[in-house]
Amino acid sequence: MCGITGFINFKKDISSYKSALEKMTSTLSLRGPNQEGYYISQKAMLGHRRLIVVDPAGGTQPMIKTIENNKFVLVYNGELYNTEELRRSLKQLGFQFNSYSDTEVLLTAYMAWGPDCVNFINGIFAFGVWDERQQSFFMARDHLGVKPLFYTIVDDNFIFGSELKALLANPLVEPTIDETGICEIMGLGPAHSQDSGVFKNVYQLPPAHCLLYTREGPKLKEYWKLKSLVHVESLEETAEHVRSIVLDAIQRQLISDVPVCTFLSGGLDSSIISTVAASEFSKRGEILKTYSIDYEDNKKHFKSTDFTPTTDDEWVDIMSAYIDSKHHRVVLNNRMLVQSLEDAVEANDMPGMADIDSSLLLFCREVAKDNVVALSGECADEVFGGYPWYTRPELRSLNTFPWSNAVKERKALLSPELSHIDLESYVDQQYSETLKHVPLSGRETPGQIASKNMFYLNIKWFMTTLLTRKDRMSMTNSLEVRVPFADYRIVEYAYNIPDEYKLLKGREKGLLREALKGLLPEEILWRKKSPYPKTFHPHYTEGVQKWMREILEDSTSPILKIINKTKLEDITESAGQSFGKPWFGQLMNGPQLIAYLIQLDLWLRKYKVKIEL
Repeated sequence: MCGITGFINFKKDISSYKSALEKMTSTLSLRGPNQEGYYISQKAMLGHRRLIVVDPAGGTQPMIKTIENNKFVLVYNGELYNTEELRRSLKQLGFQFNSYSDTEVLLTAYMAWGPDCVNFINGIFAFGVWDERQQSFFMARDHLGVKPLFYTIVDDNFIFGSELKALLANPLVEPTIDETGICEIMGLGPAHSQDSGVFKNVYQLPPAHCLLYTREGPKLKEYWKLKSLVHVESLEETAEHVRSIVLDAIQRQLISDVPVCTFLSGGLDSSIISTVAASEFSKRGEILKTYSIDYEDNKKHFKSTDFTPTTDDEWVDIMSAYIDSKHHRVVLNNRMLVQSLEDAVEANDMPGMADIDSSLLLFCREVAKDNVVALSGECADEVFGGYPWYTRPELRSLNTFPWSNAVKERKALLSPELSHIDLESYVDQQYSETLKHVPLSGRETPGQIASKNMFYLNIKWFMTTLLTRKDRMSMTNSLEVRVPFADYRIVEYAYNIPDEYKLLKGREKGLLREALKGLLPEEILWRKKSPYPKTFHPHYTEGVQKWMREILEDSTSPILKIINKTKLEDITESAGQSFGKPWFGQLMNGPQLIAYLIQLDLWLRKYKVKIEL
């Protein structure tokens, strides 16, 4: 994995601006600690930081290839999972290769097919290609948004980067938010609109989109969409089909020239990934390393609920013994969890999922001590119906995002100066606009429409939020985390599977459980879903309360320009209970709301954010 950045200007010679490029590129050093590289020309400046995973000698970037005296230059962040198939196809077209890296395969694919190359590749990626003869810059992002890519246009400069910090390192880009930015942070956050960079005039290239920048300006295109098709396979055929593509996706993502491990919670998703990985390791005479996360004294303070029925410990033990992995438990200190909220803001460039972020950051820091690549079970819940809003009628019938249905309460938190901002209309517009794009054939029943609406909302919103979290918290530790369930082939197929199959036996992910019979112990196969573990320790709650009181006592605290101080005091003293509802899904309740607002204050301070209304 890597970090990419750069800028294009068709109206003047920018080749003397290397210092600006170097500054932008250096912000991505944690994404790519092993190598740095630059391409300097009159119209295009490209920077790259590399984390070596495959072909240490042959994957250096920016990579340049020439055909018929035309130079193509690539900067790329990601991994291709169909590299060898592509290489064979390209060789048949007469292309030759100097390395075995997927980088060269991707660049050659662009040389062969131009922008249509995105129709041939399977992987996680964000990349840009400068075409010297055509004087054009093409960039693309993977189907589901695993890898990030931001851009802006300022004074005829097209500026891009893997993270917002790379753009903000360019002196032309100002950290300003307007009413739309407030709506993103307070109405939707920690989720964000597909194309939003939150800062004014800064955009995120949406998943499954590509952009061609020429002298005529930018042209944005969606290159992949879900399709509504009649599902004709029987239950048995469907289960076998799911099993086949899931196992294939996992096996493809185990390829690496550096140490690989898996995250293992003892839940269904991480267990199947770890089982397949352990089997592949065993064939090579190796033992898989697995990792789980917990918190000091958490068992002592854990409270079982419908959403979080059990802790992970006993299930991890069962799975580790079953696959004979070398297991490592990472136990986090609760005070460190509070302190690391600041590190999480810097990794994410904005407020995120509070300690759900900082815990993952600390976890990845430990994993990265002995590994460069990890596989994780994210996205199975969105694809196969693992969340409560897939199965509970009262959540399915909400006329808003089911994981964020406290917009009225969020609106009430705004300071008097911002009370005119209509958060509710903004969120409703984002929700309604998303539903307009749900692929339907016109033959669906009302129940089937509701099901596809929920699937689409989760893929386009909840999944991308979790993938953003996973990318930022892992890459700030120079750890590449792969997510096999985010293979677009799985998503395409699952979209049209009817609920009576997908939620087989009335269970969340019922079909996935059926498909994996025989691969996992029965008790793991049918274990009730428990979400990502969070702390229940009172030290954490006390820590965020203390920090927020210090913010409230400082009259210069920037958050006071956004949040009603009296409301903030109530939230702090009640440990978040006065808010009345979860802030975001089942993971962000009272203490996490306080932590989110702490992160908001940190972000406003550290990034010197200007509020323009």
